[in-house]
Amino acid sequence: MQTMKAALVAAITAVALICCILPSSAEESGHVALVVTIDGAIGPASASYVREALAKAGERRAEVVLLRMNTPGGLNSSMREIIADVLASPIPVIGYVAPSGAHAASAGTYILYATHIAAMAPGTNIGAATPVQIGGPLPGLPSGTPDKDGKDKKDEPKDAMTAKATNDAVAFIRSLAELRNRNADWAEKAVREAATLTANGALKAHAIDLVARDQAELLRQLDGRVVEVAGGRTQRLATKDAVVEAIEPGWISRFLAVITDPNVAFILLMIGIYGLIFEFMFPGTVAPGVVGAICLLIGLYALNLLPINYAGLALMLVGLVLLTVEAFNPTVVIGIGGIIAFVLGAMMLFRGEAPGYHLSWWVIGITAAVFSSFALIVLGSLRRVRKAPALVGAQAMRGLPAEVLDWNGNEGHVFAHGERWQARGAETFKPGETVEVANVVDLTLLIRRTAARTS
Repeated sequence: MQTMKAALVAAITAVALICCILPSSAEESGHVALVVTIDGAIGPASASYVREALAKAGERRAEVVLLRMNTPGGLNSSMREIIADVLASPIPVIGYVAPSGAHAASAGTYILYATHIAAMAPGTNIGAATPVQIGGPLPGLPSGTPDKDGKDKKDEPKDAMTAKATNDAVAFIRSLAELRNRNADWAEKAVREAATLTANGALKAHAIDLVARDQAELLRQLDGRVVEVAGGRTQRLATKDAVVEAIEPGWISRFLAVITDPNVAFILLMIGIYGLIFEFMFPGTVAPGVVGAICLLIGLYALNLLPINYAGLALMLVGLVLLTVEAFNPTVVIGIGGIIAFVLGAMMLFRGEAPGYHLSWWVIGITAAVFSSFALIVLGSLRRVRKAPALVGAQAMRGLPAEVLDWNGNEGHVFAHGERWQARGAETFKPGETVEVANVVDLTLLIRRTAARTS
């Protein structure tokens, strides 16, 4: 029995050691290729996802990171964050536009140019990198030459701000091209003229390094290539037998992907504002205030990550204030002004600088209709209340039935509205008789016989 127990313990220990040694040896050999997929518009969630993936790749000492892209572009701020992380990565980042039919337009072209090796699948395209709004250059890049000897100056944008943004973008992408030894002239053309290239065209123009049908073929072509990573260190890639592993976005990236959708951020902001308004109107309800505060803070956090127009935000807030005032002080004019200000502010709220980051007309229309309906409902309720008979005081007592409790001459006591009242009348009444309140003088009811109803 003791021998069997010892053998069982030894077997379990051996299995545990094998399970621990095999993965660690695979990671120590570096033959791990981690895949990061950007599918859709590039935004704060994409930047967070890439940053997390590169950090994980560094911890696991992966051989390469395959940055698989299919994107129409995105926010310039997020694009620059991704490029900064790629340039600082100690692990080679392989940009790969895939699958067939995918594209890396606008911001995707800049990111592809920043990767250590750029590859595309057949049937894909890159380009159309003309900026709408581009910030300042990243530190650590070679200086670009946006224009050579005044060439094509007649084709430069006439508007000063557009010219600045375009020239800055040209300098930026030329710097990336020089850093990775790629075609800088075509990169400039992609910015100035929104030029595009197919996979084979990009390979011939030396805008990319490889064309591969799938990841397996890409890894075979990468094997043995020498790349220079952050710090000037060179590395020979050994990817032929690399184990491919996909990295899924973390919960922070998934959360950012939801709240940084302009429509979601807009709705959260509206829920937050009106939740707080409802709490102030009906103190003590608690739930609207708590939900409103949480939604408002999340909405403001999302707006902080997005390119917003503060004039539009101010107009929206003015519109909401006017609609709230209309609910308490109906004037119609204030309500109409509030609706106009709200709709104009919503239209101006997000700067249309990137695909996938604009506010839906349906969301604007439905939200404006809901708030307008709310104001109209409150307005109608207030008007009905003003026209309705008073529910308190002497006016509320008129016409109510009363039961005679006792009577002597022209006065006595009656029971009306759940209370015992002193009463007077021009007639003589009997106890138990039902009468009608005609008026109230001080604390005395003036009563009369109930008028006979005709059928």
